[in-house]
Amino acid sequence: MAHDRLSTRQYAILGLVAICAPLGDSCLAHGMTGMPAIAMDRPATVIAAVFTPWIALGIALLIGFFASYLTALSWADLTYVLPATAFGNVIVALLARFWLHEPISLLRWAGIVLITVGVSFVAQGPSLTERPAIESAATERLAPKDPSRAKAAEPGIQIAEERAR
Repeated sequence: MAHDRLSTRQYAILGLVAICAPLGDSCLAHGMTGMPAIAMDRPATVIAAVFTPWIALGIALLIGFFASYLTALSWADLTYVLPATAFGNVIVALLARFWLHEPISLLRWAGIVLITVGVSFVAQGPSLTERPAIESAATERLAPKDPSRAKAAEPGIQIAEERAR
């Protein structure tokens, strides 16, 4: 597989990575606005919060994020996948501003723009760094290029050859 070009399915997975986390976080924030403060020394408050509809939806979306994130990490480098999540900052800002009605300062917008520009640089690189195959490394270790070193490198074979004589 050429690692420079992603398939449509892989773009969809990266899209889920970028969308599920900010949507999940926004649902959690929306759900918590009507809840009393949660104290970790009172587990009943945590359990009650988990079963409210918006928080349950947020948790489901975050589970979707982790599933898609793990899927993306199975075929791409962390240094490629993690910046894809950074686009979620734009989505969070838009949801916070227009759905949750939170004020966002000009400085925060500037930071979001800076992050987005940085992500565009990372997106230009390959999704997976080429590494030498594990099989070739194992083959080189088992069969040295210099035949005179082969017996010295494998004492078990040398002993077996001496017993066979």
